[in-house]
Amino acid sequence: MPTTATATRRKKTSRRDEDAPLIPILARKVREIEAKAQHGKLGPTNRVKFQVIAFLVREERARVRSDSDIADGARAELLKRLDGVATILAKTAARDTSLIQLLEADQATSPVAKRMRRDWLLESGAELAPEELVIADVARVPQAQVVPAALAERQVTPPSVESRMLANPFLAPDLTPRAASTPRRRLDGWELMGPLYKAFESGAGGSVASMELPPLPEYDHLSPKGLEVMVHQSRFLESVRAGHRSFLLADEPGLGKTAQSVLAASVARAYPLLVVVPNVVKMNWAREVERWTPQRRAAVIQGDGQDVDAFADIFIVNYEILDRHLSWLGEIGLRGMVVDEAHFIKNLSSQRSQNVLALASRVREQTPGGAPLLMALTGTPLINDVEDFDAIWRFLGWTNGERPSPQLADKLDATGLTPADKSFYGEARDAVISMGIVRRKKKDVAADLPDKLIADLPVQLDDEFGRGIRAAEAELGARMAAKYRRIIEARGDRGLAKGEIDDDIVRLVAHGELEESKAAGAGGDNVFTMVRKIGQAKALLAADYAAQLQRSVGKVVFFAKHVDVMDQAEAHFAAAGIRSVSIRGDQSTPARQQAIDDFNGDAEVGIAVCSLTAAGVGVNLQAASNVVLAELSWTAAEQTQAIDRVHRIGQDEPVTAWRIIAAHTLDTKIAELIDQKQGLAARALDGEAVEEGAVESVQLAALMHLLREALGGE
Repeated sequence: MPTTATATRRKKTSRRDEDAPLIPILARKVREIEAKAQHGKLGPTNRVKFQVIAFLVREERARVRSDSDIADGARAELLKRLDGVATILAKTAARDTSLIQLLEADQATSPVAKRMRRDWLLESGAELAPEELVIADVARVPQAQVVPAALAERQVTPPSVESRMLANPFLAPDLTPRAASTPRRRLDGWELMGPLYKAFESGAGGSVASMELPPLPEYDHLSPKGLEVMVHQSRFLESVRAGHRSFLLADEPGLGKTAQSVLAASVARAYPLLVVVPNVVKMNWAREVERWTPQRRAAVIQGDGQDVDAFADIFIVNYEILDRHLSWLGEIGLRGMVVDEAHFIKNLSSQRSQNVLALASRVREQTPGGAPLLMALTGTPLINDVEDFDAIWRFLGWTNGERPSPQLADKLDATGLTPADKSFYGEARDAVISMGIVRRKKKDVAADLPDKLIADLPVQLDDEFGRGIRAAEAELGARMAAKYRRIIEARGDRGLAKGEIDDDIVRLVAHGELEESKAAGAGGDNVFTMVRKIGQAKALLAADYAAQLQRSVGKVVFFAKHVDVMDQAEAHFAAAGIRSVSIRGDQSTPARQQAIDDFNGDAEVGIAVCSLTAAGVGVNLQAASNVVLAELSWTAAEQTQAIDRVHRIGQDEPVTAWRIIAAHTLDTKIAELIDQKQGLAARALDGEAVEEGAVESVQLAALMHLLREALGGE
């Protein structure tokens, strides 16, 4: 495509940058990218922006060098400014090494990149050739196979599935996608994914992210005998009855998302239905199906599925074994799909996410009319960044990662606005919400639900173990400080005042340390091993507090992150004469469910010792009203999920979560960072006026804190 030649045809402007009006635009865009990269890895939209800046810098450098109308002095100044933009690109790529390959692109290849390049050139006053003004989307390519080649040998077909296929009296339908004419839309030329994310990131609109739901029906026709659908659940189901078929059900944990999904499938008659869940809740899902829709059969898929009932209405499978069942699930004629704890698929590069998205695409192809029931369930859809929405929106068919779906594009077009209008962002957020985001907070729909309190309990690690932890923290800080000083000495202080710290270099050093820590795993002293040692040091103190609490208030849930901390706690409870149960990731599904039942139903069981990762989702432990968090999570969402195993519908006592925090260690800073992380969801989902804070990971922020402390100590 034309590059440098077209960029030379520019209109004369009255701007100060008359010789190169594109440079201020590139400078502004690269600073936006730099700010984003400082908060963590760039998402898909910003990666495209990074790539476009890179090849426009090269185009503009070539144009400036060859333009004989530019004086030598002005040319030198312009090239210097372009070098400044290139330097920021290089620094950004040093923080996120996956960007390095993007620096090598020499032209826009995707429609999104082409539009971005065109828009920036037009903004600079360039006159482009007609063929560069209209940019069409890439022609629709055939859907990728549900089963990637790497997983082909792992596929299994349970005997009963073959029986079901043979029992079908009808010929296999022709599922070849039909070509459809795509009308031109006013916003077709705009890059829209970035503005959509920005609309949620800024909380544009200031309201809770929940679509308008129908009023409460006069009669409850859905509840089976002995059960009653709550008001908020009933209104959701009315939207399904009205024909809506794709939902991000983001109700706060504990508001009955499982029951709503089971009943939604019944209302939509979306059978066979596939439910993809964490392993820990497979049995609970089967129980909820039997409880709310007793006329339907649920099959829990275990291992290779040799005993699965292929004639069931609902198939329940956990993420870990989905890969070996892709083939037959893609051919059995699913009419609906539910993804529980949908934040599990936020990493698009993971095989887990790719499996889910491939199956969802297949379900859309197979369902008559192309409108299956698709539901993503998660009370915590945003973990670190607003682009955590990306995979969920793709699963629901609202976007393809590069462009909104035709339905969403029509809604955006109907606003009559463009991303250049400030009021577009509130309207765009509302448009996405109307696609099917449903978000209700406990305080709004369950007024009788008791309060929830998080109380911090600082503990002193005064033994030799505690002193060793503080020494290791100081050593890590000193090691990073030495790297910082070497970089400063190599480049010169560049005008830093005495005692002033360069935050960019702090972030660069901390990022390098974090990457090394991830590669090292459990070897050496790094941020991960340090936090684990803190957990080990707190284990008996936390267990002793939980034991005292159990004697005074009754049942207690004890959460820890590491197996050895759980082991120490269980041994302490046994020595104290307190009967406990354990909920861990390595248990069989029946054993885990038995532990949950014993805790909720057996008065002799006083404490449930739970893994933060294995029991932090989908488990009902409301027999207790007190939670002890012996170790801190790396994410605010994981902490929220753990506490809400207790704070949920049916709880009639105030809930208190006791966080055991090691004073004068990194633990204190991690607790503070976790609390700050709550702001993203409050702003994006709940419309609260919460200030935007840093969005980097807790690990990175903790390392930056250690480094600043070490530099301040000098």
